[in-house]
Amino acid sequence: MNYAANVQALAEADFSEVADSFANAGYQVRLPAKGILQIALPTPASRRLRLLLSVGVHGDETAPIEMLAHLLHALSAEPHALQADLMVVVGNLAAIAQGKRYLEVDLNRLFTSERGVLQAAAEAERADAIMRATAAFFGGDGGGEKWHLDLHTAIRKSHYPTFAIVPDVIANTAKRNLVAWLGGAGIGAIILNAKLAPTYSAYTATQFGVASCTAELGQIGVLGANDLSQFAITSAALDTMLRSGGTLAFRKVMPQVFQVAQEIVKRSEDFRLNFDRATQNFTAFEPGTLIATDGACRYSVGAATEYVVFPNPDVRVGQRAGLMVVRRNREI
Repeated sequence: MNYAANVQALAEADFSEVADSFANAGYQVRLPAKGILQIALPTPASRRLRLLLSVGVHGDETAPIEMLAHLLHALSAEPHALQADLMVVVGNLAAIAQGKRYLEVDLNRLFTSERGVLQAAAEAERADAIMRATAAFFGGDGGGEKWHLDLHTAIRKSHYPTFAIVPDVIANTAKRNLVAWLGGAGIGAIILNAKLAPTYSAYTATQFGVASCTAELGQIGVLGANDLSQFAITSAALDTMLRSGGTLAFRKVMPQVFQVAQEIVKRSEDFRLNFDRATQNFTAFEPGTLIATDGACRYSVGAATEYVVFPNPDVRVGQRAGLMVVRRNREI
């Protein structure tokens, strides 16, 4: 296959060529559901890295699909180079096919058993399939490291073109190792979030003790037309992890670390952000600045400068419409 064909195959969850290559090399290959591939090294090992790479949880976030397609194709050409047990998830297949973020509801708000009225959405069934396969991959015996990198792209431009959300619930040593790896992999900023949303990375962190993150790589783009040179360091770091089975930092570069100061929740259709749609992620707001209104509810900056991330007034009522973060000065 050529490059474009490799990208299209992954976007359509066609793992046939990659799966055959690893199976023929003696690896244990499973396809537990459409768009989910699991590859285990042929020899049992109790301390081996288990790595989950997920893309396309939002169907219009295409750069990670292209990057992963390139990595998988290169690795399948020399399958014995793989030194980790690997799970690949292509998330919202129907939305990817239509170039939409989602069809009915945001898949990345469904990684929970408490969905309420959202249980009837088509994406809920997809989330269930992904959760079952994830539990099988991370469950059972095995004392090695468990990592999950959920790869996304942001809707808005950002003062940090690459950044990641890290659940603060992760054990300290694993969290430090993850943050160091992310910085070395070209991720400019890290947000530690103590309040967990029902996202895929929060699910793996809380349920299986995984070192996980939601990594944002640039902006939304058209499948096949992304400039992957922006993420060359990230791609190289992932390739090294897959081929070494280790999680040492690719380079000694630490990211800027933030922590969540407040969560902006859309409580009604009266919700309004107090800035325009051109406002970039990590735009600074001085203490006391009014951020949003929602009827009688007002969101304002606290005593320290806060930076806005993921502002989105178009989310459903009851969902997060943005995060306000502050710089973290102490070590993780």
